[in-house]
Amino acid sequence: MSRLQLSLAFSDYDRVSALANGEVRPEGIDLNFQVLPVEETFFRMARHEEFDVAEMSLSTYCVTLARERAPFIAIPVFPSRVFRHGSIFVSNRSGIARPEDLAGKRLACPEYQMTAPVWIRGILSDEYGVKVEDAEHFNGGIEQPGRDEKIGLQLPPGIRLRNVGPQKTIAQMLADGEVDALLAARPPSTLHSRPDDVRRLFPDYAEVERDYYRRTRIFPIMHTVVMRRAVYEANRWIAQSLLKAFVEAQRKTYRDLSESHAFKAMLPWLPSHVEEVRCAMGDDWWPYGFSANRHVLDTFLRYHHEQGLSPTRLQPEQLFAPESLESALI
Repeated sequence: MSRLQLSLAFSDYDRVSALANGEVRPEGIDLNFQVLPVEETFFRMARHEEFDVAEMSLSTYCVTLARERAPFIAIPVFPSRVFRHGSIFVSNRSGIARPEDLAGKRLACPEYQMTAPVWIRGILSDEYGVKVEDAEHFNGGIEQPGRDEKIGLQLPPGIRLRNVGPQKTIAQMLADGEVDALLAARPPSTLHSRPDDVRRLFPDYAEVERDYYRRTRIFPIMHTVVMRRAVYEANRWIAQSLLKAFVEAQRKTYRDLSESHAFKAMLPWLPSHVEEVRCAMGDDWWPYGFSANRHVLDTFLRYHHEQGLSPTRLQPEQLFAPESLESALI
C-alpha cells in the first residue's frame, strides 16, 4: 500500500530531529521535511498555504480561524514554548521602573498579532493591571524597516495601533526614546550596543518566570502544528498519525537530555539543569497533548480575545482536529 506524501516545514529543533532524519516515521506517511527559519515558514504558510503540514505561530493560527473558510486545523503539538518576562525591553528615557509604569506608554512590537506580545500583554494585564487599552501600540521592524502584519487585522476601536513607518526601526526608536518599551521574542541590538539607553524591564527575569510558573502552572505556548484543512479532510487519519510521531520524537529528546556519560547538548552542567527543571516542572516539563495544556490554551485564548484578535472567545477544543484530542501515547 502506498504511503501518503506530505511536505512539512519546521525549525531545526532537537525535539523534531528524529522526524527530520527519518528515525521516526509517521504511520502511513512519508515526510518531505524542510528545515526553515520560523519567520519564513509562518509567512509562506499564512500567506500562501505552501506546505501540507507546518509549524505555526499559535496567535496567527487563531486569527485564521475567524476566516469564512479556515484554511488550517491543528494538532496539540507545541514545538516552541518560552517564558516571556525576559522579553520586555524598556528605554531608559521612559521613566519606567516597574511593570505598572507601562500604563499610558508607547509599546512597540514587530507585529501586534505575534504570539509573544500577546502573552506579554496578557501577563501585564493579569499580573500588573496594565490593560491593552491603557497603552498606545506600534508595530514595525526591529532591525530592518518596513515590516507590517503578515496577516490582516480588524481591531476594535479601543485598541490603538499604528506602524512606525517605512524608514524607522524599533531598536533605534527605543534607544532614542521615541517608543517606551518593546515586547519581542528577540532582544533589540541596542540592548547591547547602547546599554545606557536600553535595558530589560526584569533584569532577574529567570527568577520572576520561575515564580510565575509556581503560581500559575503556565509555561507559555508559542507555536503549534497545523495541517492544511483540505489535506486533513481528505485523510482524517493523519491527525493521529502525526501526533504520535511528534510525541515519539520528543520522547527521544527527553532520553537524550538524560544521558550523563556524554552530553547531547553543549551545556556544562546539563544533568544539574535537567534535575532542576524536573524538580520544578515534573518529568514531562514540555507537555504535548490537549488535556495537559488545556489551562494554558484557555488563558491564551482569553488574552487573544481581550486584545481584539479573536472576534469571539475561542475555546481550546476548537483549535484541534477531534481525532487528536486524545491519544494513547500521551
